[in-house]
Amino acid sequence: MADRKLQQLLSRFKRGTLSEEQLLQSLSTHMYESLGFATVDHHRQVRHGFPEVIFSEGKTPAQVAGIARAIVRRGDVLLATRASRQHYAAVRKVVSRVRYNPVARTITGNEGAVKPNGEGTILVVTAGTSDIPVAAEAVETATLMGNRVDTLFDVGVAGIHRILMQSRKLGEASVIIVVAGMEGALASVVGGMVRVPVIAVPTSVGYGASFRGVSALLGMLNSCSAGVTVVNIDNGFGAGYAASLMNRRTRRGSVR
Repeated sequence: MADRKLQQLLSRFKRGTLSEEQLLQSLSTHMYESLGFATVDHHRQVRHGFPEVIFSEGKTPAQVAGIARAIVRRGDVLLATRASRQHYAAVRKVVSRVRYNPVARTITGNEGAVKPNGEGTILVVTAGTSDIPVAAEAVETATLMGNRVDTLFDVGVAGIHRILMQSRKLGEASVIIVVAGMEGALASVVGGMVRVPVIAVPTSVGYGASFRGVSALLGMLNSCSAGVTVVNIDNGFGAGYAASLMNRRTRRGSVR
């Protein structure tokens, strides 16, 4: 439930036009919604400042569409990750004006409800072009959470001059997301160049000994650069979400 709707309910209760029983019933109804196959957490917008996000992989198109409809019906921003074109086609039938990003594999909707909520710019950096799909998921997430987002692609350590020449752009960012496969060394390089938080995202890009991202993950976890934190393999969404929390205008403990 959005803050405005909660305030309206409490105001009605205070004026005596809403009984205690009616208030409790309204609160319980608006906190979650059971669809049989899913329980939609409508209260997450209040707790986290952003509504529930749909992880589409493993869900049928009909299930994703049903959850998406429930989220948008409450006026919340829609973000579905790891979505296929089949998921998108199903969502389009029940939600108007939705958008599909085939690179990021995201479905977005009700973007008019997005409110600016960032202190500065989140910069998303990739080591290689092959890392862009994971980076695109981070970009979509951070943008929908109300941040200014910039990108810097294909600046890995194989041609280290490429990232060294971008010191000004790196210095202007408030949070930096570094997406890299192979050995994942770019996160350490960037971490050693800046004074802002760096979120490292290992990708499953690489030859056999990269073990589908495990080598990059271990390399990033063992970074000697202070201030580098690591999310799971290919988890662009998690990086974009964490960067948004770091970049929020609201102070710790407040709810927006």
